[in-house]
Amino acid sequence: METNRARIVDCKPLPNYRIWIRFDDGLEGEVDLNHLVGKGVFESWNSMEFFNEVRVDPISDTVAWGEDIDLDPYVLREKVEA
Repeated sequence: METNRARIVDCKPLPNYRIWIRFDDGLEGEVDLNHLVGKGVFESWNSMEFFNEVRVDPISDTVAWGEDIDLDPYVLREKVEA
């Protein structure tokens, strides 16, 4: 069974709680995260300024905000491929 890699190499915030991401194999696309806003640790995203600070974490190779929020790169890849 072949497993798709899920190493994110670039990202940027988009309007309405979406992000654009690119994987190391060239796959890229947008992911809508609006459904998470205000829930649990994602309460921090109520500040668009904080949401716009999305970055690629060099250790986990996924998107992250601050020290407490990062998202599973395999789940993000599935959303881009869908």
